[in-house]
Amino acid sequence: MTEHTEKPFLYVVVCAAGVARDVSKLITAAQERSWEVGVIATPQGLGFFDASAVETQTGRPIRSAWRAPGDPRPFPAPDAVAVAPATFNTVNKWAAGISDTLALGTLNEAYGLGVPIAVLPCVSDALAAHPAYRGSVERLRGMGVGFGDRYSGGPGEDGLRAEFPWGAVLDLLDSRP
Repeated sequence: MTEHTEKPFLYVVVCAAGVARDVSKLITAAQERSWEVGVIATPQGLGFFDASAVETQTGRPIRSAWRAPGDPRPFPAPDAVAVAPATFNTVNKWAAGISDTLALGTLNEAYGLGVPIAVLPCVSDALAAHPAYRGSVERLRGMGVGFGDRYSGGPGEDGLRAEFPWGAVLDLLDSRP
């Protein structure tokens, strides 16, 4: 499953947030923009979407754990990484350099390799008020990570919950030099 592709390869990192159930929207949008896609889920995030449907859509296995030594790489090297939805936990651990999951290890390594990374945070207002989160976002931005507007999941002024802006993470990657 590591066949060579002429299209750029996008890693989509999915965290444990309710909106993750619709990650297929991001995959579709990426494929429409001529990306090949591989999904890496946090261990908890794996339970938030239909893994079988995503594997069918991408034609690749979902990764959530490290491969064993000697196992082939299931994905080619990334040309870019989209983290959507990105949770409070993942943003804070990533900014601290923690690599206790494949998703975090991938994000830390992608930074070191100079791979463009864009993030759509899905963090409640209460958690966003925490100084650790604000400091983590500032640190990651200082590392060149592109951040979209934070999605709180709460109701808007009209009382309705806005849809998660999946395509915005691709727009951030498209706008990079």
